[in-house]
This record gives sequence, C-alpha cells and structure tokens, in this order.
Amino acid sequence: MLDINLLRRDLDGVVARLERRKSPQPFLDVARFGALESERKRIQTRTEELQSRRNSLSRQIGMAKGKGEDASVPMAEVGAIADELKASAERLEAVQAELHAILMALPNLPQDEVPVGEDEQGNVELRRWGAPRSFDFAVKDHVDLGAPLGLDFDTGARLAGARFSFLRGPVARLHRALAQFMLDVQTREHGYIECWTPYIVNREILEGTGQLPKFKEDMFWVLRGGSEEQAEQYLISTSEISLTNTVREQIVDAAALPMKLTAHSPCFRSEAGSAGRDTRGMIRQHQFDKVEMVQITRPEQSDAALQEMVGHAEAILQKLELPYRVVLLCTGDMGFSSARTYDLEVWLPAQQTYREISSCSNCEAFQARRMQARFRNAAGKPELVHTLNGSGLAVGRALVAVLENHQQADGSIRVPAALRPYLHGEEFLRA
Repeated sequence: MLDINLLRRDLDGVVARLERRKSPQPFLDVARFGALESERKRIQTRTEELQSRRNSLSRQIGMAKGKGEDASVPMAEVGAIADELKASAERLEAVQAELHAILMALPNLPQDEVPVGEDEQGNVELRRWGAPRSFDFAVKDHVDLGAPLGLDFDTGARLAGARFSFLRGPVARLHRALAQFMLDVQTREHGYIECWTPYIVNREILEGTGQLPKFKEDMFWVLRGGSEEQAEQYLISTSEISLTNTVREQIVDAAALPMKLTAHSPCFRSEAGSAGRDTRGMIRQHQFDKVEMVQITRPEQSDAALQEMVGHAEAILQKLELPYRVVLLCTGDMGFSSARTYDLEVWLPAQQTYREISSCSNCEAFQARRMQARFRNAAGKPELVHTLNGSGLAVGRALVAVLENHQQADGSIRVPAALRPYLHGEEFLRA
C-alpha cells in the first residue's frame, strides 16, 4: 500500500509514476480522491471546532451551576453538538474507509530505473548463462518425454479437472528430488531458514501481501463445514504469502534483519485471466510446487538483497546445467506489489524459447505498510521494513526443463550431477 501522505503531498507525482505502468485504465480516480480528501479535512476541521465549542460550553455550564443559575440553554447546545459530532464521526469513518479502499487498489510505484513498457515486449534482457544444446535427433517436449516416466495428465484431469497432473514412479521421484535439492541449496549454501507453512490462510493475510482485493478471482477459496458464519479463507498461490506475513503487526528486532526464509509448498492458482494459454503440459497448472525465498530487510538493504536473491535462483539453474537468461521487467509487466522485478527464464528446447522459471521482486515498504511490519531504527523509532520475494525455483517448471534439456535419443533423461545424490546415484531416468 502506498503512503497516503505521499498522495497528499505530491498527487501529480504519484499519478505520473502510476502512469508509467501503462494500464489501459487509470489506477486512480483523481477527482474522487480529491473530493474525499476535501470532505475529510472539512469534517476534521468542523469536529475540532465543535469540540472546542463543547469545552467552552461545559465551562459555562459549570460556572452557571456553581452560581445557581439556569444552564438549560448551553446544555441544549451541548446536546446538539453531541448529535452533530456523532454524525460527523460516522461520516468520517465512511470517508476513511473509501480512502483506504482506494489505497488498497493502487499498485506499487516502479523504481526510476525500471524500463517503461506496456507488456513483456518491453522487458530488457540483461545476461545469459549456458548455450542451448544442439540435438542430433528429433526433440520431444516434456509431455511426450514424461509419459513413459509416469507423467499422467489424464488421471489428473479425472481427479480434479483440466490443468492438474498426476505423477508416479520415476517422474514423481524426480519432482521430489528437485524440491529437496533446492531446499538444501537455499538453506545450506545461501543462509535461508527452512519453514513449513499453512496452505490455507485468512483474508487479511492475502491483503497484507497484495493478492487481495485485486486478484480475488485468481485465488482458490475455501468453504469449511457449510457454516454461514465461517472465516473467509484461501489456498495460498505461493508461500511468499505466509512467509512474508510472519512479521505482520510486529516490531522486528533490528538485529534480526535481514531475515531470510524459505519453504517448499504447493501453490494453487485459478488463473481466471489466462484461459487458453499453455494448455498442453505442466507450464501453467492450477496446482504446482515451488521453493520460495523471502527476505525481510532494512530499507537500505533491499536493493542489494534483490541482487543477492537473483543470484541464489541462478545458482540452482547452473547446478542443474540449464541454460537461462535474466530479464529486467518493464513497468507494464511487473507484479502489483513490486517496485522492481527480475525474471529468470529457462531454455525449453521443444518450444525453442526461454520461459519464466523464477521471478524475484523488491516490494520495498508496500507490503510492510499493509501488514504494519516494522523495526526500530537507529533513532529508536518504528520504521517499515522492506520485503522481497523470489522463486528458488518453481519445481514443476524445473522438472520440465530437466526433461527437455537432458533428454537422450532413446527417451531416457540424463540426471544432472547435482541431483544424483537425491536419486540414489542414478545417472539416467528410464521408463
């Protein structure tokens, strides 16, 4: 959430920075915001006047009663003031709620260095690692490679519908090995604390990290027990949600910063706006696994932490011997809560293109303000932390990349050396 005082001080500047996101519709109704702010100030000014008048009348009433004089007139005025104060308080609460709703719908402001663009075509490639492999046989995609190894979309569809998969045998073991490998690298080499989190969270938790209210239709909702008085709950779309919210409504010990957290979890996304995209295979599923990285830092640490996190994601790809590129997202392709985002895109031979496998973002104080997550600065005053998140990595997409990049002419899959300890030393996966 943006600081409302920033809008009050420099509304034109905020609007200009929001316009860099290239939304077809304005994010902010400037006229409505201005009208609400004017009404808020008018009510608060009037409230102060009424309170001052009530205090003056109270003194008059006290003096009149002390002298045995009639105080009915000032007492009647005090009663009228009380009625007006009550009405003003109710209206002020409504105005504040509408202003809060406006703020909750505004995305984060892009950092100045973020390139301006409307969509992924405006992203800027920064570097590549590894050369795409040349094959001397007809390349198969992960669907055809995975089927003999136990990748089963028909059973997934029978159990849960489209965009669900079922893994058995060698491919299930590969999926598990990838997740364990990623967790071990992030904890043993990169210093993250391994966590295990709830997969169901309350509404306010999703508000804290920015999924609600804007992206409600992309979430899976949870109905419990049929009770009419049940909590509004959701399946997590990433463990960023639960990891980041561990500092919700807390003043974190400054000595504990930066906090580095990681978790392996399933992720659930209805992706209501992506019908028709990547319908074949595991690229876009309603349920997938991910190893998430989260850092909670001081404001002056967050830019360096973002670069560090990108490196942590790159290390996984390099150990898996997968060619990739690093891309700086433009303003129109960034996430709602992000001030700057880097995507890592892995090479997929069957598609002859790079596809996203990790997204690392600095959200600055945007999520912290929604969560009221703070620390005490050098002056001893509470200050908002900065939050960052990144995939380290998406397990399903890593499985796709390993299958396609390490396929052999006989249909077997060469296991990258870094993964072999997790597969009992196997060098090849075969049906």
